[in-house]
Amino acid sequence: MNRRKFLGVSALAGVGAMVVPEMTIASSSSVKAKQEIKEMFPTRILGKTGMEIPILSMGVMRADNPAVVRAAYNAGITHFDTAYGYQNGRNEEMLGAFFKDKDRSTFTIGTKGKANLSSETFETDYEELLNTSLRRLQMDYVDIYFTHAMENLEDIANPRLVNMLKKFKDSGRVRHIGFSTHANKPELIDEAIKVGIYEVCLLSYNFKLDALSQLDEVIQRGVDAGMGFIAMKSMAGGVEDADGNKKVDGAACLRWVWQNPNITTVIPGFTSFDLLDNCLEAAHRPGLDDEDKKYLADLRDKNELLYCQNCEKCVSDCSKHLPIPTIMRAYMYNYGYKQPLLSKETLMELALNDDACSGCTSCTVKCPSGFKVADKIAAITPIVHVSSHFLT
Repeated sequence: MNRRKFLGVSALAGVGAMVVPEMTIASSSSVKAKQEIKEMFPTRILGKTGMEIPILSMGVMRADNPAVVRAAYNAGITHFDTAYGYQNGRNEEMLGAFFKDKDRSTFTIGTKGKANLSSETFETDYEELLNTSLRRLQMDYVDIYFTHAMENLEDIANPRLVNMLKKFKDSGRVRHIGFSTHANKPELIDEAIKVGIYEVCLLSYNFKLDALSQLDEVIQRGVDAGMGFIAMKSMAGGVEDADGNKKVDGAACLRWVWQNPNITTVIPGFTSFDLLDNCLEAAHRPGLDDEDKKYLADLRDKNELLYCQNCEKCVSDCSKHLPIPTIMRAYMYNYGYKQPLLSKETLMELALNDDACSGCTSCTVKCPSGFKVADKIAAITPIVHVSSHFLT
């Protein structure tokens, strides 16, 4: 299956046609549908959840066009990832409107909610967070509920959070419990194994990662304990520079991830039919060839990509201890993903001063990835003063 054979696929799927003749997922039995999906591209089991899903899923975070969701679903993608905060709730609402008349056995949904454990009303607030997500999705349950963007060991093991997640599952509103993370991944995974309730980990995983062998070792420990793993940020920012003139070859990036059998699926955030086609190409030919290996090796040697490693060395280097990894993620959202509103929302959560670097005559941060941190901070933080009306 090559790109030429895929031309027109997404456009057809967008108006309701199926990629594979006679395949009608929504109307066929779930057994038949699952078998047809297996014939389209490989599936893997998500740890002890028992969920069997294709190696390619959809990260819906940036998508605002239900036709792209329809094209993905019709092409055989069955797992969709969203969150309470994406697009101020419109993301979940879009998925709810699309899936409301679909056979519930033909797709799975993962959503996320951030836990404000410092709040005295955490339990009430977190329950309302989940209930709001379910109302938007027009569903009685979600297949995976992730506690969103975990960074601290004490948070993932916090009894208040653990008790609420258990309550969600016991009530039937959540089938499986997970956590998502960009930072401190080895430590968090090991801690999650000890806690014992976490069935799925959604983590950033790509060819640019440093200390990859250490991460792969802890992922193996998680798999041995029954945990399933889903990869995000697999394309390391999506473009090679802030101008966005040269896009990263997403198919090669996905093939690299799939070489690790412990990664069940990947959730690239495609927002167009062309990007979906590129991901489908990869899923139909998931083996990494010599051309892919050379391309990724050359790209890995480039310091200035948009993906931040979240090593947090910058935080200790910074005289103000700014949350630089999150600021760099906001930078990537704007300049790499072309999502300025998401960038602004990410920065607003940090409640930074108007001039985060005021008073510093020179930047003391030495980024291992070669980021010019002060320049990037200066280039992105003013976006918080731009009216959201103008950010689309």
